[in-house]
Amino acid sequence: MTLTSKRMRNRIRYLRAMLVCALAWPALVLSAADDSQDSFGNVPEPDVFAFDDFPLQQELTHPAWFKLSFLELKNDLNDAVKQNKKGLILYFGQSDCAYCKAHLENNWEDMYISAYTRKHFDVVAIDVRGDRPVSDFAGKVYRTEKEFAVAIRANFTPTLIFYDPEGRETLRLSGYHPPYQFSAALEFVVDGYYQKEKFKNYLARAADSFSEYGNDELNKNSLFASPPYALNRSQFPSQIPLMVFFEKPRCHACDVLHSGPMRNTNIVQAMEQLEAVQLDITQPTPVLTPDGQRLTAQRWADQLGIYYTPTLVFFDERGREIIRVDSVVGFYRLNNVLRYVLTKGYLQSPNFQLWQQRLRR
Repeated sequence: MTLTSKRMRNRIRYLRAMLVCALAWPALVLSAADDSQDSFGNVPEPDVFAFDDFPLQQELTHPAWFKLSFLELKNDLNDAVKQNKKGLILYFGQSDCAYCKAHLENNWEDMYISAYTRKHFDVVAIDVRGDRPVSDFAGKVYRTEKEFAVAIRANFTPTLIFYDPEGRETLRLSGYHPPYQFSAALEFVVDGYYQKEKFKNYLARAADSFSEYGNDELNKNSLFASPPYALNRSQFPSQIPLMVFFEKPRCHACDVLHSGPMRNTNIVQAMEQLEAVQLDITQPTPVLTPDGQRLTAQRWADQLGIYYTPTLVFFDERGREIIRVDSVVGFYRLNNVLRYVLTKGYLQSPNFQLWQQRLRR
């Protein structure tokens, strides 16, 4: 396949995804239809997964429409409710985060997505390395944004946490999600679907829209262990950590992972130091899980609340989950997560973001 045809195929996939989201917002789309001659947004690159994930040289700035906040979250939520909004979004980021840049450019620089966000939510930015005090919804005061981010388990940036008018968490997105998934997340909360079903199931209902694109099989890699998948570590600890790839066929993000980071020498060498297993979340493949349960891959993925593919879940030698990556991931982030696991950095710092900050000192 030529480069041109690959781009065209990605373009068709992207436009189709945007159309599915647009169908949910007919009034908004019609009102803005005359302002753009291109698809559902203004993303200049058809492939929304294509970006360098190394730390940025130039600091990011937030959109001007973000709420100017004293980080007294209860007051911020009250302000949003008075404006008849659905709640609050806490955006955990940092100024040199390439994934934050991708989110801001591909999602909140899109006129439709930003308009829909602003209509239904106030967005408050939290700097995961910041020093401003934060008062949470219950009035508990944290000395710094950094301390609050650790307490709320914001391992990756960006992390977006949605709160309803009562201050209850309704959805959490960890890492960068492309426009069609982020748009679905907004609708999932705004229309109250979070009260009826899991986000994973909500996304699955649109899966058929993309079924004609992508590979029919999972990407193969010699690093993956062969079945049977006896992963139980609860009685007899293993000597090495476990890395489980939850994937599915016809998954563009999976293809990007395998054709990019997974071919990097450093990634391959790191993965050779642990046990790696690949599971298809759509199949009833028998699995003896790290905690000793006999499940299918499909049921296990559902039990773990996995909604994004690929999701990479790491377990320690005794079968306890260490960390998971359930969003777009490039070389720099994947390499650091592998290092975090293999050096047992999680024993000194349960929060990945805090561990990374210590490394930079």
